[in-house]
Amino acid sequence: MQVEEIIIGLIIHLFVPLIGLSFFLIIVNRMQRAHVGDAPILELFVVFATYGGLLLIVLTGLFWQWSGMASLGTFYSILGGPVVLAAAAYRLRRKRDISVYHELTFISSILYPFIAIGLILIIAVLIALFGK
Repeated sequence: MQVEEIIIGLIIHLFVPLIGLSFFLIIVNRMQRAHVGDAPILELFVVFATYGGLLLIVLTGLFWQWSGMASLGTFYSILGGPVVLAAAAYRLRRKRDISVYHELTFISSILYPFIAIGLILIIAVLIALFGK
């Protein structure tokens, strides 16, 4: 494995998740400072984790070596992610008016299946056309 491949792997599998976790913690901190009632912390975490997993799949498909873990992540993104985020949307359906955080978490949960399938199809076509 070349140095370039190691750097790409570290960026995809270490730095991207750390950046996502940092953004999540920043948003949670903002919700706490704004005294948001019944803050959607669990739902927001699920949204970040699921979209972050999708981002890792896309980056792996484009810039890294496909693996069994990437296949499991794809399986979750297609079958598990929509179900988990549908549950999050269901929990937030009556709380959307509480804050902008509730509303955006709800919208992100609803849009996920369309975004996930679209991105995975686009990446599959790009890989089929241009290879690696």
